[in-house]
Amino acid sequence: MDAMDKDRDIPQRPVRPLWTEEPARRRRLPDPVRTAAVRAVIIVAVTLVQAMIAVLSALAGSWLAFPSVLTTVGSTVLATWGVLDVWVTRQVWNQRYGVVSRPSSTARQLRRQRRRARKAGPVGAPPRAAERGRARGAAA
Repeated sequence: MDAMDKDRDIPQRPVRPLWTEEPARRRRLPDPVRTAAVRAVIIVAVTLVQAMIAVLSALAGSWLAFPSVLTTVGSTVLATWGVLDVWVTRQVWNQRYGVVSRPSSTARQLRRQRRRARKAGPVGAPPRAAERGRARGAAA
């Protein structure tokens, strides 16, 4: 009797893939924003470790307490800068590449009305002097 004969009574299960692809819930962060976010997470993690060292060395009465508190204060400033950097980088990216601006239907309708009014006006007539002065920045 070989090994295959021993396993004949075990029911065969259908072969399933190890994982199934699912669509992402959110789009991936842009590269500069992701880089800033990773940097901020690392800085915040180091700051938390330093804060823990400062607290424990202060409780133990160690000479390391004072220098570790000073470095923790500096790291806190750096961590704040890192988090603000993520926020600013995200805002800048959104302003440069994020939203594609399209005029709303209201703006489009107003432009059509102005265009029709221009076409309906006298052809070749020069603009009035008062309007010409305002357009050049003259006082009203």
